[in-house]
Amino acid sequence: MTNTTTAQHLTAIDLLRGRDFPDEPVRSAMVESGPGFHVAQLRGDEQLWDADPADVQETAQEYRAELEGLISALCLRWGEPEVLDLADHLERVAMGMPVRPPLGVLCGQVPRVHAWRAEGRWIAVGLGEGGPGMPVFQLLAAVGRADTAG
Repeated sequence: MTNTTTAQHLTAIDLLRGRDFPDEPVRSAMVESGPGFHVAQLRGDEQLWDADPADVQETAQEYRAELEGLISALCLRWGEPEVLDLADHLERVAMGMPVRPPLGVLCGQVPRVHAWRAEGRWIAVGLGEGGPGMPVFQLLAAVGRADTAG
């Protein structure tokens, strides 16, 4: 991970924070948006199905380091984050129960997020790691209304 990568991720998060929320769900290759939220893939879809386990481990370490660097940079802006485990939200989605956006989108992709409330928005970052047999990685950022609750 480089400072350039962190700077690029911060720029992407700032752009999301400045965007209006759409009235209807909208999806592009890198961003899913809806009433009250945006979720963006900062880096991802590295699928290592047939890769050597050492390569998978190295990729996982790269992603974790990238997330930690981003968290550190965001802590400098907004202080310590709230760490939110999304397992309960995933369970609610699986049972067909409502989950407030963007948590309903995030819970299917990352197990937890680091989140801040700043300048009228809720901002979170998280890392999705598929796991054994499903080596897929993605670094996500989300922006929601300030009243997005954990």
